[in-house]
Amino acid sequence: MHIRPPLFLLTGFFWLFLSGLLGVALFVGIISGSPLPPPWRLVHVHGALVGGVAQMILGAILAFVPALLMTGKDRPESHPVLYSLINAGAVGMAAGFAVGQPTLVAAAGLLVVLAFLAVVKEGLGQVRSSLVSPPLNLWFYGVALAALLVGLGLGEAMASRLISPAQHGQIRLAHIHLNLLGFATLAIVGTMHNLFPTVVGAPLYSPKLARWTFALLPTGIALLIAGFLLGQLYVEMAAGTIIIAGSLLYGYNVAQTWTAAGRPGRIASDHFMLATFFLVLTAIVGLGVAVNNLWDPTYVPIGKLHLVAYTHLALIGFILQTIVGALSHLLPIMLAVKRVKSHKKRGPYLEELTGIVEQWRPLQVGAFNMGTVALLFTAGLVWQYSLRVPAVQTAAWISAGLLTVGLLVFGVKVVRLLRCQPPEKTHQDD
Repeated sequence: MHIRPPLFLLTGFFWLFLSGLLGVALFVGIISGSPLPPPWRLVHVHGALVGGVAQMILGAILAFVPALLMTGKDRPESHPVLYSLINAGAVGMAAGFAVGQPTLVAAAGLLVVLAFLAVVKEGLGQVRSSLVSPPLNLWFYGVALAALLVGLGLGEAMASRLISPAQHGQIRLAHIHLNLLGFATLAIVGTMHNLFPTVVGAPLYSPKLARWTFALLPTGIALLIAGFLLGQLYVEMAAGTIIIAGSLLYGYNVAQTWTAAGRPGRIASDHFMLATFFLVLTAIVGLGVAVNNLWDPTYVPIGKLHLVAYTHLALIGFILQTIVGALSHLLPIMLAVKRVKSHKKRGPYLEELTGIVEQWRPLQVGAFNMGTVALLFTAGLVWQYSLRVPAVQTAAWISAGLLTVGLLVFGVKVVRLLRCQPPEKTHQDD
């Protein structure tokens, strides 16, 4: 069986789907007063980020980098070793956290490191052999991969007990933000500068704004990590301001591109636009959290549910929603190209696949976004009421229900896409 980039995307979504359902169960446990054991939170987080997000970004890099550098003819289409490394690493991490074995977590993390080191090596080789200058997207990928490797290194150091427990708080913050902001966010933003114009059928509004985004976001992230490691709150606040500026420039560029395209109403563009809003909102809330820490005790009390809501602004509102939008656009195209060789016969089949993706558009888009908003509303209510108050319970169950519906609706679509074969036997085997 050939292991091509689309399989990375589908397997990554499978990880996200299962991790998302586990996340809903963890949330329900918190609000019902019967929380699941703490290790399951780590299983949820690392299953989603390593098995899901990291694997899908790896697949995107494998698919897009050869095309950007025009080196695809000399590169293998199948990547069984990378596929095995990333999934064995994700399984090992999840199992290690579930049974409380840091050594297993560290060993599994090394597999993930090896997978991305191989990608870095391959990418550098393609850059050297390419006859074109590396486009801006590739610079985003380069910085994102560097951030990931440093973040994984910090995670390895904690799992291997190379860092004293007294430093775990600072190191954990750096580890999380390197992976979420430095890797996932930069890789997504870099991809969107090419993918979003393709989805809406219009050129990017301003390549200059894209370059400013690239200058601001990595600078802000680097300062933020320095602030965490040095314990300097004012450095963190300065970094947050820069990240907000970069996010706003990116959001403005996306919005103007969408406007110039005539504000198309497609499920992929809906998800992308709303995900961009949540990226900006997450950056603003993050700065607010830093400012709140100027007081001791904090001016606004922050509890577990508030942190869950804040982190999931990024995890669901931005990252998951962007991935769902990207799959909504890419999966029909990839399946049509793979299964139908004839360009003439491919059109009707692609339309059929696209029609499946566009079904239940208001339900899918609304469920993901309203579920995220309901989670924020639930956290806000906790400032005034306890978890046992009916209003809080109702808001929490609405949030959990909406997020589950969003996952299930899109999951059903993915299954239907995979089962929908072209009318003639023109598909090729894996």
